[in-house]
Amino acid sequence: MAITLAEADRNDAVASIQRYAEENLDQPMGGLAAGALLDYILEEIGPSIYNQAVADVQERLHARLAEIDSDLHEEPFGYWRKRAGRRKR
Repeated sequence: MAITLAEADRNDAVASIQRYAEENLDQPMGGLAAGALLDYILEEIGPSIYNQAVADVQERLHARLAEIDSDLHEEPFGYWRKRAGRRKR
């Protein structure tokens, strides 16, 4: 699955890459070069970040699903136990 950005996000990312190059590399970078670098990063590195994010979400969902049993569990056939507790009082 190709990783793509919404147009506004892509424009912001290109501008950010250009600013980074200017401020940290002392090298101006045009929009075309910054866009090409962004495409490379999205295709080459993006899947690793995406896959880690999916794994993190799966881990959290598994933890939440495991909590459902303890949060929502009801003991069956408790009527007589409850009734016996009331009679002792």
